[in-house]
Amino acid sequence: VRLEESGGGLAQAGGSLRLLCTGSGSTFSRQSLSWFRQAPGKEREFVAAAGYIFGSKSYADSVKGRFTISRDYISNEIELQMRNLRPEDTAVYYCAACTRIYPDSCDVWGQGTRVTVSP
Repeated sequence: VRLEESGGGLAQAGGSLRLLCTGSGSTFSRQSLSWFRQAPGKEREFVAAAGYIFGSKSYADSVKGRFTISRDYISNEIELQMRNLRPEDTAVYYCAACTRIYPDSCDVWGQGTRVTVSP
């Protein structure tokens, strides 16, 4: 079972980036597909999740209104559209298959993709 992220990179504050995560080896039918991020020196934190119930989504307060998560329930892909980026969004972003919004509920992780937002 694998998750693989793509996208990310460098953006200026106020700009946009898109992250994509592709899952394989499982249908993830009873798990949320989620994004977490970890900034240097900080703990990994929840960003957004697309639940296994069609259309269910949740977001961290820090990204509400700026980030949008979408999930393709057939291809097991999730996308994170990030808009109005801020320097504090700089982090390594991880895709994960989880049962809750806490990292310890996730049993499959991608390798991470770096997002850097300049002022």
